[in-house]
Amino acid sequence: MLRIGQVAKESGVGVETVRFYENEGLIEAAERSASGYRQFSTSTIEQIRFIQHAKKLGFALQEISELVNLKNAPDANCADVKKTARAKIADIQEKIDSLEQIKATLQPLVDQCKSADPISDCPILNALDENLVNE
Repeated sequence: MLRIGQVAKESGVGVETVRFYENEGLIEAAERSASGYRQFSTSTIEQIRFIQHAKKLGFALQEISELVNLKNAPDANCADVKKTARAKIADIQEKIDSLEQIKATLQPLVDQCKSADPISDCPILNALDENLVNE
């Protein structure tokens, strides 16, 4: 059994993160020692690493919770996980499309900007003032 500080150090997160994950049900609840200290099993480190890896792939905590539940569900299969991953890919693509649209709107304004012009002639600020940017 490990104390919360040991779990945090071994998994590369802060103590508050371990508490948060426990409160959110993302990791197994700790047992309490006679003196009241949280005592986690060594598997908690792997659970936290799983969460951290999922976060790096862009999964939100709600999605990670779904993945954790699927991982622990005896009747779940890969199709269930695939569905969650496909939804994440669609979400990522939507964000990419939105960012590309923002870039396409901003780039011509940047290209028009002449550094020596007075601020009153700044095409970027004028476009923002006049609400000329695509929404």
